[in-house]
Amino acid sequence: MPMTADEIEAMIAAAIPGATVEITDLAGDGDHYSARVVAEAFRGKSRPQQHRMVYEALGGRMGGVLHALQLSTAAPE
Repeated sequence: MPMTADEIEAMIAAAIPGATVEITDLAGDGDHYSARVVAEAFRGKSRPQQHRMVYEALGGRMGGVLHALQLSTAAPE
Protein backbone atom coordinates (compact mmCIF):
# COMPACT_ATOMS: atom_id res chain seq x y z
CA MET A 1 0.00 0.00 0.00
CA PRO A 2 1.48 3.38 -1.01
CA MET A 3 2.26 6.07 1.53
CA THR A 4 0.25 9.27 1.67
CA ALA A 5 1.80 12.72 1.54
CA ASP A 6 0.57 13.29 5.12
CA GLU A 7 2.35 10.14 6.34
CA ILE A 8 5.62 11.18 4.69
CA GLU A 9 5.36 14.70 6.11
CA ALA A 10 4.61 13.41 9.62
CA MET A 11 7.53 10.97 9.62
CA ILE A 12 10.01 13.63 8.49
CA ALA A 13 8.67 16.24 10.93
CA ALA A 14 8.84 13.75 13.81
CA ALA A 15 12.45 12.79 13.07
CA ILE A 16 13.70 16.32 12.32
CA PRO A 17 12.14 18.62 14.95
CA GLY A 18 11.36 22.13 13.75
CA ALA A 19 11.55 21.15 10.08
CA THR A 20 9.26 22.76 7.54
CA VAL A 21 8.12 20.00 5.19
CA GLU A 22 6.26 20.41 1.89
CA ILE A 23 5.23 17.24 0.02
CA THR A 24 3.96 17.15 -3.56
CA ASP A 25 2.50 14.05 -5.25
CA LEU A 26 4.21 14.20 -8.65
CA ALA A 27 2.23 11.54 -10.52
CA GLY A 28 -1.02 11.26 -8.57
CA ASP A 29 -0.28 7.60 -7.89
CA GLY A 30 0.86 7.80 -4.25
CA ASP A 31 4.23 6.44 -5.31
CA HIS A 32 6.20 9.42 -6.68
CA TYR A 33 6.65 12.47 -4.48
CA SER A 34 8.84 15.52 -4.12
CA ALA A 35 9.73 16.87 -0.71
CA ARG A 36 11.14 20.24 0.26
CA VAL A 37 12.55 20.13 3.78
CA VAL A 38 14.00 23.18 5.51
CA ALA A 39 15.54 22.58 8.92
CA GLU A 40 18.05 24.16 11.25
CA ALA A 41 19.42 20.63 11.78
CA PHE A 42 20.80 20.78 8.22
CA ARG A 43 23.05 23.77 8.94
CA GLY A 44 26.70 22.90 8.32
CA LYS A 45 25.85 19.55 6.73
CA SER A 46 26.52 18.60 3.12
CA ARG A 47 23.62 17.94 0.75
CA PRO A 48 24.21 14.15 0.90
CA GLN A 49 24.16 14.30 4.72
CA GLN A 50 20.91 16.28 4.64
CA HIS A 51 19.31 13.78 2.25
CA ARG A 52 20.50 10.86 4.38
CA MET A 53 18.76 12.43 7.40
CA VAL A 54 15.49 12.54 5.46
CA TYR A 55 15.86 8.95 4.23
CA GLU A 56 16.59 7.81 7.79
CA ALA A 57 13.44 9.62 8.93
CA LEU A 58 11.46 7.42 6.54
CA GLY A 59 12.64 4.29 8.35
CA GLY A 60 13.70 2.19 5.37
CA ARG A 61 10.54 2.76 3.33
CA MET A 62 12.45 4.23 0.36
CA GLY A 63 12.57 1.80 -2.54
CA GLY A 64 9.79 -0.29 -1.03
CA VAL A 65 6.55 1.28 0.16
CA LEU A 66 7.78 4.62 -1.18
CA HIS A 67 9.07 4.19 -4.71
CA ALA A 68 10.47 7.65 -5.50
CA LEU A 69 11.16 10.82 -3.55
CA GLN A 70 12.71 13.86 -5.18
CA LEU A 71 14.40 15.85 -2.40
CA SER A 72 15.21 19.50 -1.93
CA THR A 73 16.81 20.30 1.44
CA ALA A 74 18.19 23.46 3.01
CA ALA A 75 18.93 25.21 6.27
CA PRO A 76 16.77 28.29 6.97
CA GLU A 77 18.11 31.57 5.65
